[in-house]
Amino acid sequence: MTHTPDITRPPKDMIDALKEIGTATVAGTLGHMGFRNPHMVGPVPQNRGKSIVGPALTLQFMPQRPDLFTEGEYADPETQLHRHVLYHAQEGDVVVVDARGDMSSGVFGDMMSTYFKGRGGAGIVIDGCMRDRPNVEKLDLPLWLRGWTPNYHVQTSIYPNAVNVPIACGGVTVIPGDIIVADDDGVVVLPVAMASKVIEESQKHHDWEEFSRVKLMEGGSLQRYYPLHDDARGEYEEWRETNRLENRS
Repeated sequence: MTHTPDITRPPKDMIDALKEIGTATVAGTLGHMGFRNPHMVGPVPQNRGKSIVGPALTLQFMPQRPDLFTEGEYADPETQLHRHVLYHAQEGDVVVVDARGDMSSGVFGDMMSTYFKGRGGAGIVIDGCMRDRPNVEKLDLPLWLRGWTPNYHVQTSIYPNAVNVPIACGGVTVIPGDIIVADDDGVVVLPVAMASKVIEESQKHHDWEEFSRVKLMEGGSLQRYYPLHDDARGEYEEWRETNRLENRS
């Protein structure tokens, strides 16, 4: 029996707090913290309006090589490592796949996706493709991919090499258990060690940005309200207190 490692999952309250924050705010906050580009380039949203936050289960593909890979070994389903990453799936997990940007291999299809959704998986991110689009779309499973192909996962030039190891996906390093934040803007990788600070800073940003949005819609000065100028901070604090009291009542 093939053995693959599981991941360490972040606390649920951390995941819940991040669900209130979009990728743009997370990416911007990380940028100010020194993580300049946490955004994956390549995987794009396949079903608009979906957003997910969850820990990463990782799957690494490598180029096929005749001494390391033969189609024959895949006659035994349990040697197919793309199945094993799904075996680890728990509610809220996100499968992240380094498929090397390959556009001719469908990493997962209808049945694998059905199994993953049945396990409570939050979504799938692939620097590559999936197959069986008509049936997969019926699942309404959040997906971020490069595209679609009718080919199966090892039909052309890549093969699954490792599960729950560090990978590169869309040009970003992903460590198993990293928090994936994804929405219509794309996919962002958030290291667990940076998450608490991101939540704290993002909440501050969210509050004053809401105030600034109101003022800008009223025709207020861009120089005064975005970013929030020190001269407007008293006005913001008054607005914040008023809204806090209104939300209590």
